Order: sequence, then C-alpha cells, then structure tokens
Amino acid sequence: MSASPPPTPPPRAPTNDEWRFESITSPCEWIEDYRPGGYHPVHLGDVFHDGQYKIIRKLGDGAYSTVWLARDMRYVPAPLLDIKAIDYDRSFVPRNNRYVALKILVSELSGSARELQILEHLDAASPTESSQYVTQLLSTFELQGPNGTHKCLVLEPMGPSVNSMVEELPQFNPRRWEMKVRYPPQMAKSILKQSLQALAFLHENGVAHGDFQPGNMLFMLDDINARPEEVLRQKEDVESASISPPVKRLDGKQDKWAPKYLSVAQPLGAMARYSEGFQIKLSDMGGAYFFTDPPTKPVTPRGLRAPELILTGTVNQTLDIWSFGCLVFELITGEPLFCVPWSESEDDDHLLSLNSRLGALPDELYKHWKTSSLYFTPERKLFNCELGGVAEGEEPLMLEQPSMEEVFDQAVPELDEEEASVVKKLIRQILQYDPSKRPSPAELLSDPWFAAIDVGGASAQQRYS
Repeated sequence: MSASPPPTPPPRAPTNDEWRFESITSPCEWIEDYRPGGYHPVHLGDVFHDGQYKIIRKLGDGAYSTVWLARDMRYVPAPLLDIKAIDYDRSFVPRNNRYVALKILVSELSGSARELQILEHLDAASPTESSQYVTQLLSTFELQGPNGTHKCLVLEPMGPSVNSMVEELPQFNPRRWEMKVRYPPQMAKSILKQSLQALAFLHENGVAHGDFQPGNMLFMLDDINARPEEVLRQKEDVESASISPPVKRLDGKQDKWAPKYLSVAQPLGAMARYSEGFQIKLSDMGGAYFFTDPPTKPVTPRGLRAPELILTGTVNQTLDIWSFGCLVFELITGEPLFCVPWSESEDDDHLLSLNSRLGALPDELYKHWKTSSLYFTPERKLFNCELGGVAEGEEPLMLEQPSMEEVFDQAVPELDEEEASVVKKLIRQILQYDPSKRPSPAELLSDPWFAAIDVGGASAQQRYS
C-alpha cells in the first residue's frame, strides 16, 4: 500500500495573530513570523540570485531580518582574469573563495529602502571613513518567496557582536563560577572609542544610528576568504543543536510559508580578530534615520532609551549619545546601568531607576509621567517601588536607591581610583536630562580620557590593572 499524501496546505495565508506551529525552544527567530510580510524561509544549502550565493551558515537574526553567510559562486579575483595560463583550457575559470553576509529583510519592510539609502549616503559622503566605521554594502538584489518580495543586502561578513564576543575570550574558557565576565579595561576602552568615532562619522553626515548598542557593534574577521567552505559550513543536524527539530503545524498540515526547520545562529567567533589592533564596525542600519526625517517610533532597546523618548516620544539626534553614556558604564563595569525587562510597567521600572541612579526628573519631564502617583507623593517624595502600585491591603515596597556612582563602585571595575572618578564624571556629563546639554560625539572625542585611548594597542590576551 502506498503512503498517503501529506495533508493539503490551508488555502489562505495566515494572519498576524494566528498561531500555527508547535513550540520551538531552539534559540532562533519566532516561527510564527514566517507569514506573508515576514521572514523568507531559508535552508542551509539554498542558492539565491540565479545561482550566485550559496547559503552555508546562519550568522544571526533580528526582528526584521535574518543574516546568513554565503559563498559567492561567481566571484573571480580581478588579477586572475588576465592570466595567460588559462588559455590552454577556456572551460576552466580560476576562482578564489569569497564569502558574503546576506541580510534578508522581512518583506513588509522591503519596500522601504531607508537602510539602503543611508548606507549609500554614507559611502558617497566618504568611502574611506564609511569602510572604516560601518559594515560595507557590496550589492543588493530582490528575492521572491511565499511571503512576498524581500530586499537582500549583500554585506561584508563580520564576526560576533561586542555583546557576545566577551564570551569567546580565552581568559573565560573554561568558565569558572567566580569569574566576572567583562572586557579587560583597555579592550573596553578601545571598543568605546571606536564606536564613538563611528558615531561621530554618522552624526557629521546627518545620520543617527537609532539602535546604538553592543549587539550592533561587530568585530572584524581575520582573512575568512582563505578558509575552505567545509570548515565554515554549518551542520544540518538536530543532534548537534545547529538546527531546530522539524517545524510542525498544530493542525498537522504542510505549511507554505515557513521553512522545514530553523537554523541556530553560529557567529564566526573563532575567526574574529580580538588581539592587539582589533577593529569593530557599526552594523544594522535598519533603525537608522536622517536627522531631517526622524521616525515616530525608534527601535532603541529599553534600557538605553533617553527619558524624553520614554515620556514624550521625542526623537532627536542626542538619543544615540544617551545610549552611548549607558554603554560607557556597561563596558567598563560589565553590568548594564539600567536593566529593564519587558513588563506592562516597563516604563515605570525604567523611570524609577533613572530617579535612583541619576536624580529626580526635571518638572518638564515629570509632568508627562502619568502613573507617577503610584510611586510618589504630591510633594514628589518616593513612597513605593512596587511596579503597578500598591495592592489593596498591602504595604508599600521600598528599595535601596543607589546612585550611578555607587552602583559603578559596587561593580569593582578594574580601574584605579583616579580613573574611576574621571569615568563617573564623564558618564554624568553625557547622561543629562536636558538633551541640549549632552555633548556631541566630536566633543567627547576631544575629552582627555577618550583622547588618551590607543585603539591600536587593545588586546584581549593581556591583563590590565
């Protein structure tokens, strides 16, 4: 008896609020976002753009894209095109490896070319500086799929983000429970200065990053093109946890919009350059915007949002600077200044932390805090820290209110007392409630502390006091 055919896919496309699949616990993008307007389904080994790009590894995913390492199957190094040694056999074309990163946008965003416009604008403004500070755009093409038309950005391949590279450093492998996992001070300083230089380049050309965070700062790779494909290729193997278990619909039917499995991101950590003279670049310009055309809803992470953005929705060019001030604290101490997990009261959580770490909000901002009476008396005295207010019959919750300086010192950064004092004052200088008083990236670069940082001599292999 022959096997029965698989159930017929549903005749209509899924809606945004429709749950179709069994839960997948692998660390991947959300499977339900494979729908019209969403992600394009990709499998390892797929070939795109008329056979030019072969997918060999997944590098990452985000809310609006997936990113893949691909081999350029048509790449021929220019010098080889002219050699006479191939005259004996015109069917032979000498090739070298060239790998690229394919960023495949969700189709609902692919009609908006803002990221592409900004990358092209920066490259036109200064190709040399753009290539130094921003992940380079090599090409673009469009991809037709079951979920619509997807814009594909062909980018230079990069290593792990600043957010994850610290886990790869040799001094933390093998890991011991008492270890404090953070960048060595000189390495943290180099990351901060390089990211500030990149931000200065963007701002000088009228562009805000909008999502300025460690996850969007990537380490450069050593010569990846010298490595054979089989070394870089990701295994299509559930047992090794490189892919998820098969994607299954709750109704048992086939699905036309989702892949057969999800690939787990495998950044190129082992190939990243982290020793002396390492280089990082800004990536993911999907949240970037021109100063003259700010978005109504930036994608800045919760803990890095400036108070005016939280309370009034104000978007200005100093939002990146506020984020940077938070990152100075985070990179030097190894801990975020504002840890704001998602909740229905996340804004209150953040604003309470601001009040504690940096001091009382100015009146012009405080008046926009609609739920402030849950935490403060009419005289603006804090009486409760319980998010959402005090339940009937319960006593108010009061917690310690350490300042930014106290939290900084509690983290015991690897700085001497004099330098620690300088850094704390610098963070205060940046994290001002009045946006007009925040320094520009160029002004910060002229600060003696930043001016003294040597970005060519930062090594993860060394120990620093």
